[in-house]
Amino acid sequence: MLIGEAVSALGRSRLVGIAGVFLAFCVVSFGQVTIHEFGGLSVADFPSSICSGPDGALWFTEPPLAGQKVNAIGRITTRGAFTEYRLRVGAFVASPGGITNGPDGALWFTEGGSNRIGRIDPTTHAVTEYGGLTGNANPSDIVSGPDGALWFTEYNANRIGRIDPTTHTVTEYGGLTLNSQPLGIVSGPDGALWFTEYNANRIGRITTTGVVAEYGGLTASSGPFHIASGSDGALWFTEYGASRIGRIDPTAHTVTEYGGLTAGGAPYGIASGPDGALWFTEHNANQIGRITIGGVVAEYGGLKRGSGPLGIASGPDGALWFTEENANQIGRVFLAPPLTPPPTPPLAVPTLSGWALATCGVLLASVAWSLLRGLRASAS
Repeated sequence: MLIGEAVSALGRSRLVGIAGVFLAFCVVSFGQVTIHEFGGLSVADFPSSICSGPDGALWFTEPPLAGQKVNAIGRITTRGAFTEYRLRVGAFVASPGGITNGPDGALWFTEGGSNRIGRIDPTTHAVTEYGGLTGNANPSDIVSGPDGALWFTEYNANRIGRIDPTTHTVTEYGGLTLNSQPLGIVSGPDGALWFTEYNANRIGRITTTGVVAEYGGLTASSGPFHIASGSDGALWFTEYGASRIGRIDPTAHTVTEYGGLTAGGAPYGIASGPDGALWFTEHNANQIGRITIGGVVAEYGGLKRGSGPLGIASGPDGALWFTEENANQIGRVFLAPPLTPPPTPPLAVPTLSGWALATCGVLLASVAWSLLRGLRASAS
């Protein structure tokens, strides 16, 4: 079944000018790492997932707080200017979750509440929503696949979904462990899709033809959450329950887990950074973490107390951008390049003309003759 609903420019949109944003602007520095926080979002929303858009801005989802029916897709420029676009789905609460940059130049997102997949045009801001999913599937995360389609996890239905961006046909694939609760999903370096299975404590892989494989080896009840492709060709994921960062080799399927994080920090979102490391949020610890592909962990605090960082993504400005659900803010973390001393200039050797050389020779000879006369006088 195919359901498409064009939603007009989303009710109302609200633009917060740069001057207004900077009234709620905070900067914290840790050596070469600087964290900015931008306020100014609607009170009734809490930002969740975030991605870099085709227009050079960051786009994020804003599901409602408990008891609210306000849903939105948000946009923030790299200078901190916000725009929010309201979602209207009749009696349903859309509850937008994951969001990704689509192959058609639009932003695609999941709607866990209305059980649909949404699309927003970054230019016209028109929204279209598509159904056809298994009832109460609860689509969660979404990513562009290597086949030009959008792939998403179905947390409740225990399936992986695919939607064609042209025909809008939805296909669902089963074969996962019963009640595995697939959550995060990413396009892997091997041409397949990789996903986390929160309840089954496994990492899954699905080819673009729908063949599923699952891999264990994680700490018991680690709760793998979100997943990202690393600069080393491996898949990296957060372990929400174990406060660890995991890595799985896409060829050998071996799993490595790294500790060193704040106990109970609840690592949530993860993204590959421009520095070749993986950056992640720690929801309960209120921190941003960084892990090199060699497993060295660093953590950075200084966020607004109880802000609850969630999603994280690389931005077009070379920074990492993240959402803060409890503080209702968007954060930015920037890693400055290593400081290198300026090169030592070469020793300047003066070039003398022939006349200057002759003059210097006469002067040196005169000085030498004077010294010699002085020595003879002293000796006599």
